[in-house]
Amino acid sequence: MQRGLAGYDKRRLALGSIGSHSALDVASGARAQGLRNVIVTARGRDQTYARHFARRETPERGCVDRVVELAAFADVLKPEIQQTLLDEQVIFVPNRSFEVYLRERYSYDEIERGMLVPIFGNRRLLRAEERDEAENQYALLARAGIRHPRAYASPHEIDGLVMVKAAHAKVGFERAFFLCTSPADYEKQAARLIAAGMLTAESLRLARIEEFALGPTLNLNFFYSPILGELELCGTDTRRQTNLDGLRALPPAQLQIGAEIPVKMEEAGHIAATLTESMLEQAFELGERFVAAARSANPPGVVGPFALQCVIVAGPPKAFVVYDVSLRIPGSPGTRYTPYSAYRWGRDVSVGERIAMEVVFARDTDRLAEIVT
Repeated sequence: MQRGLAGYDKRRLALGSIGSHSALDVASGARAQGLRNVIVTARGRDQTYARHFARRETPERGCVDRVVELAAFADVLKPEIQQTLLDEQVIFVPNRSFEVYLRERYSYDEIERGMLVPIFGNRRLLRAEERDEAENQYALLARAGIRHPRAYASPHEIDGLVMVKAAHAKVGFERAFFLCTSPADYEKQAARLIAAGMLTAESLRLARIEEFALGPTLNLNFFYSPILGELELCGTDTRRQTNLDGLRALPPAQLQIGAEIPVKMEEAGHIAATLTESMLEQAFELGERFVAAARSANPPGVVGPFALQCVIVAGPPKAFVVYDVSLRIPGSPGTRYTPYSAYRWGRDVSVGERIAMEVVFARDTDRLAEIVT
């Protein structure tokens, strides 16, 4: 990979991404910083990039420079596709879709070895999002001394409000969540979801049971810059999820009907959400501790974007409980509309553009090898 990077024409660098999740943010960010972009799509999923947001002239519009269409996303590891991306001088920005779709065919070991294109960030940290990996996000949170929900080894230990996180029976990369308060309640809810086709006995056996922290959810979307040696807060957001948000909107007279509908917490979008300034110092402390823990566990640690997904629990004092970690570009381009990037850079900067800025900083100081793996 380093040999390939050394052979790149640094005047022609391009950012690349899987055409899903946050690819438009990557493409737009690259354009804003004078870089080209290449989006890899699967057959039948190309119109967003090849048509609706394709770059055109007179008047100048759109942001996607080139689309590489494959039969399936996982074909990106084929030698001829790798060579196409290398010829385009691509630095690849992994998103969650990259992990999800390639994992349908390959192990993380195969992905790490087979992806010959330089990856922005630490490719070895992508697997830490999976709960069945040894050095996973929970191990990193524990190493950092960051508060996260208590885990229960067995349903028989349930002694209060918990969330059960299991793989969805039909959509492997989604999880089926449910809440319960006792072992008997667990059995009742589990049976209902198995009957509804959302869970299997096997996915339930491998489920994680954890304390349910009560409070508003907030994603702290950070960026660690090796070039500047600084941690910054790109923005904050919260999720929109089906059918949870619909159930929340039910009128009081229909609440009993809603109680019989299995909750689905599939990602539908995000909403920009701000944080009180009194909690910013605590937020940065969490981010800095996580960066240090990741560097210790898996050098060079975090490079670029990551998110600590939090619940803010009641005080005094109010505090963050981190229930999930994302170790790549977030799926919420709307974070640019929170004020934090403008406080730092004097204008709104999306995470996609912040990645492009780091590439430009590294290119212009001959330090590209420090931001890719």
